[in-house]
Amino acid sequence: MDAILYLGLFVVSLTVLLKASDWFIDAAEEIGLSLGISPFIIGVTIIAFGTSLPELATGIASVLGGESEIVINTVIGSNIANIALVLGLVAVIVKKIELEYNIWHIDMPYLWGSAFLLWFVLLDNHVHTFEAILFLVGITIFLSYSFKSDSGDGEVVRSKASWKSFFMLLVGGVLVWLSADYTIVAIRKLSAIAGIPPGLIAITAVAIGTSLPEVIVSLSAAKKGKTSIAVGNVLGSNIFNTYVVMGVPSFFGELEIPPIINEFSLPLMVAMTILFGIMANNKKITQWEGLVLLMFYVFFTYELYQRYMVGGEM
Repeated sequence: MDAILYLGLFVVSLTVLLKASDWFIDAAEEIGLSLGISPFIIGVTIIAFGTSLPELATGIASVLGGESEIVINTVIGSNIANIALVLGLVAVIVKKIELEYNIWHIDMPYLWGSAFLLWFVLLDNHVHTFEAILFLVGITIFLSYSFKSDSGDGEVVRSKASWKSFFMLLVGGVLVWLSADYTIVAIRKLSAIAGIPPGLIAITAVAIGTSLPEVIVSLSAAKKGKTSIAVGNVLGSNIFNTYVVMGVPSFFGELEIPPIINEFSLPLMVAMTILFGIMANNKKITQWEGLVLLMFYVFFTYELYQRYMVGGEM
């Protein structure tokens, strides 16, 4: 009965987390448009931050709850899911992602830089305070450059944001925080009952669950022909995950880095980031390339099962 109860709590909490994030994203997008921000910059900053909000909330809640290994597992799992699962699904469903914006101008090099920096930071299986500050400096530079470059792209048609947008932004943020806290409680109880490491739940169920906003937003944007928002969302979300979701929780307590991260998960994340850049080099991602990305995600999931459940790694 306890397992069913906490499984239900996990599903409900994660559902509320995703719905609250959706409210937050919609409100933030409307406010961004009212300020004259272009669609790509909204995708790579405001929407990317909104879709990364569940990861940040669960990260802080996990550190406060004594399950800090969930932070790195959620970041790595979400970054891999964003590229392999989200972009893979979008490319397969819409058949071809056309890139109108040259992401190699700044965004892709910055994404690569964030992935390599995370790899080098975690070589000693520890995130120092200086490194956490460095992460926050990195996201500040990225945001500053994004908005500065956007100011020279011409006039953007503005829409008016109502008081409801600001209200939903606040309500969405509060619900995200509360539901994230209960999600971590459910993970902790389920892992204890089933004898499954919390990290495995974080890097699979939580990572996929918190990546659902990226899937929904990217698919919706791509079907409407707004591929800039779809790709910008994945780019920005991964950069936010690395810099913010790793950086901010570090100030609430020491992060535990399981051995499997440096042995398998992090190298695969870096490899997927490089592959993303290579595929996008000709300003398009085809359906066949989408299938390759999905194959990598299947391999990732299978390998995790082998290492955690069969091999007994933590």
